[in-house]
Amino acid sequence: MNLKKILKSSQRVALNAGDYVLSNLGRVKNIEFKGERNLVTEVDRKSEEIIKSYLLKKYPDFNFVGEESGGDADSEYCWLVDPIDGTNNFSHTFPVFCVSIALLKDKKPVLGVIYDPTRKEVFSAISKDGAYLNGKRISVSKIDQISRSLVATGFHYEFKDQADTNIEHCSNFIYHTQGVRRCGAAALDLAYVASGRLDGFWELGLNPWDTAAGILLIEEAGGKVTQMDGEVFSPFYPNIVSSNGLLHQEMLRIISLKDKLVKG
Repeated sequence: MNLKKILKSSQRVALNAGDYVLSNLGRVKNIEFKGERNLVTEVDRKSEEIIKSYLLKKYPDFNFVGEESGGDADSEYCWLVDPIDGTNNFSHTFPVFCVSIALLKDKKPVLGVIYDPTRKEVFSAISKDGAYLNGKRISVSKIDQISRSLVATGFHYEFKDQADTNIEHCSNFIYHTQGVRRCGAAALDLAYVASGRLDGFWELGLNPWDTAAGILLIEEAGGKVTQMDGEVFSPFYPNIVSSNGLLHQEMLRIISLKDKLVKG
């Protein structure tokens, strides 16, 4: 299996889909609601169609799972695709969104591409070969004190129905860090941890297509990704903690405070 060759194909279709999405920024005609806050547009569906038709034609033996079309991940090789991560941002012409493509082998990411068309940034990684931004090697930050860190989070579309809304965690991180960002595109948040722009990211209630590419980027960039209890993370687990590695235990400790508002 030539992953470098497959990566080039993945980058090509991510660019095609992402540039199509960008060309439709501010031109959305139809918005449908999959939930109270969970939107889908005709641009999401067309972007996924562009990616799906290309990848299935080029790699007919691989399964495909997309946010909009679904699919079956139970195969040796499977694509996980988010055609627009940050649809709410996109539908409001807020320029923070991306295309995320991952290839799984036995349900573990071995290839990932995240393309931000607004900044023309392509984040990519294949297993055991490092992580890259526009072809240049990237690595996680060296920040080793939580008080000097910049972290990010997000909230599930239907967070009001969650037992843990993430609000308490967010409050505690605000008191412990230099800043908490809520960008609205988990794949980009993960890419930013991998490239050192963020020192950590956590969120509850994510889907496999949100995280699969990003977790590989972080691990290949020297960072760490786990569940909220510190156990090994899988894209099929909804709650994630990621960091540069140096801050990981402290992030897990702050998350364990959950119901306690602690000011530093």
